[in-house]
Amino acid sequence: MCGIAGFLDTRGALGAEYLAATGAAMAATLRHRGPDDSGVWIDPAAGISLAHQRLAILDLSPAGRQPMVSSCGRLVLTYNGEIYNHAELRRELEAHGRRFRGHCDSEILLEACAEWGVKTALGRLNGMFAFAVWDRATRTLTLARDRVGIKPLYWARFGNLFMFGSELKALRAHAGWAPEIDRDSLAAFVRYSYVPGPHSIYCGVFKLSPGHLLVLPYADAPEIHPYWDAREVAAAAAANRLDISEAEAVDGLESLLRDTVGRHMAADVPLGAFLSGGIDSSVVAALMQAQSSRPINTYTIGFAEPRYDEARHAREVAAHLGTAHTELYVAPEQALAIIPELPRWYDEPFADSSQIPTLLLSELTRRHVTVALSGDGGDELLGGYTSYYKARALAQAGRYLPMPLRGATAGATTAAAEWILAGGAMLSGVLPVFLRHKLSLNRRSVLTHTFVGATESDLYRQVVCPLEDSAAVMSDARERPDLLQDATTEVTLPDFMERIGFLDMMTRLPDGMLTKVDRASMAFGLEVRVPLLDHRVVEYVWRLAPALKYVDAGENKRLLRRVLYRYVPRALVDRPKRGFDVPIKAWLWGPLRTWAEELLDERRLAEDGFFDPTLVRARWHEHLAGMHNRGKLLWRVLMFQQWRRHQAAESAITSGCLGASGGAA
Repeated sequence: MCGIAGFLDTRGALGAEYLAATGAAMAATLRHRGPDDSGVWIDPAAGISLAHQRLAILDLSPAGRQPMVSSCGRLVLTYNGEIYNHAELRRELEAHGRRFRGHCDSEILLEACAEWGVKTALGRLNGMFAFAVWDRATRTLTLARDRVGIKPLYWARFGNLFMFGSELKALRAHAGWAPEIDRDSLAAFVRYSYVPGPHSIYCGVFKLSPGHLLVLPYADAPEIHPYWDAREVAAAAAANRLDISEAEAVDGLESLLRDTVGRHMAADVPLGAFLSGGIDSSVVAALMQAQSSRPINTYTIGFAEPRYDEARHAREVAAHLGTAHTELYVAPEQALAIIPELPRWYDEPFADSSQIPTLLLSELTRRHVTVALSGDGGDELLGGYTSYYKARALAQAGRYLPMPLRGATAGATTAAAEWILAGGAMLSGVLPVFLRHKLSLNRRSVLTHTFVGATESDLYRQVVCPLEDSAAVMSDARERPDLLQDATTEVTLPDFMERIGFLDMMTRLPDGMLTKVDRASMAFGLEVRVPLLDHRVVEYVWRLAPALKYVDAGENKRLLRRVLYRYVPRALVDRPKRGFDVPIKAWLWGPLRTWAEELLDERRLAEDGFFDPTLVRARWHEHLAGMHNRGKLLWRVLMFQQWRRHQAAESAITSGCLGASGGAA
């Protein structure tokens, strides 16, 4: 894994020294992603600089250095990722007369682009990647990102200046960086805990969407196209189902997973796996061990609080598989100490609290290996989240509500919800069991959307992001329409469970889950691979009938479980799903209270001008008083405030350095 950056400035006459120094400065911000080597390639006549930070995984020799020039001399590549079918591609390219200096996948990717063109080459790749390739003949810059968004890629354009990078910090290192915070993106962050793509936290700065390429002709506007249209692929799969039994589906899934896990194990450096003891990570570890002649390395972290600890389950699975298992028990003080450092690695506001244990697990794992396989993606692909089944139950309940009630006003519906909350029995025969008692404040909004007849996709949005104040807490902002509110997906994918899994794969997976893992692992120079998200696996699962995939929450990920049962006894893995989380609610009452009070100071909030100080303070007091659990909302506000503090401190350091440099000159 690596870090990439670069820029194209068509003003001309910039000079080789400026191009090289600026490219090197952008790359230096990404050294944590690639500590083994760095390089810059420039073309002063064109005004382009491509930069790279290398984490050597395949072919550790200088033959793998980047940026890399193709054998024909026409293309220049800076690339982050892994191509898992590189051996097959190499044989085919050699048959076409292409010659190679080494055996790294970077060179194979570059020669594939030179031989077939970038778009055609993309369709033949199996891997995770983000790259930029410069065509010296046509003076065209092309950016591309893998199909499901495993690797990040940001881009921005300010007048004649176009820049890109693996992380925002690379763009900020350029003197032409001058964006403002996008308040609409901030509103989306408050709802979702991440900034949904293709937007970023800054105006005019974007994430390249998964499965897309950006083509920038010289001195022209960028054009963005899909090379793998997820909606078209999913719709085609739904229209072309595999007519097979459950046993055949399990056999097919196991065969595909075994192949992709084997491909993901290729490395010239030490390799291991994250293991929580859950279904997804256990499947990956089991298939790794089945294809290894010696014990594989597995890693987990544990917590003293039983509610958050899965280390015992991981230990039992590891013992059964015979892995070389390492675990680290984390004291609350260790987890708390990392919180002020979060904006350093997540240089866009990010508020999934599982980022904390993910960082700690990555740090532990990197002490022993350079590459780790993870089970990410199984929940979205195969129906692992309990929220899916809750949303389905609500959607079914909504269909059977009498039309007069469904057409009632939101206010009347909220009153009905309050009655249920107080113990009323009206609708109790219609509502799912889990909503007949102990309804939280946030679930009232879910009920409201059910009763007034919102779309099923919008209903799911309320289930997964039920923050009533997400817009109200903001000053001068609106929530953009997003894919979760797109009613056309109900036509494309009529099955509710299949549709919300698809929506998660297009939104929460790349912008939330995969972002979390990428930044946490790359903070320590650890490459994490996700075999469950091989596009062949995704396309195979999408072709399976929903009845084979989704039964009930008590047996979520049914097909994946049946693969796992062939390697691990059911008794070791059959238990309720538990998230990789930390006790934020309790921490805000206790050890984080002073830190939170400072960041939520009413005067500071008013001066910043992003949040409504009165509303935020009211929610803070409600949380402290135990009236309502406002932990999610408050954590998001706190993470933004901490991010703002970090950005201000970095800007002050940069200004000081520039001032000192100017004085010396």
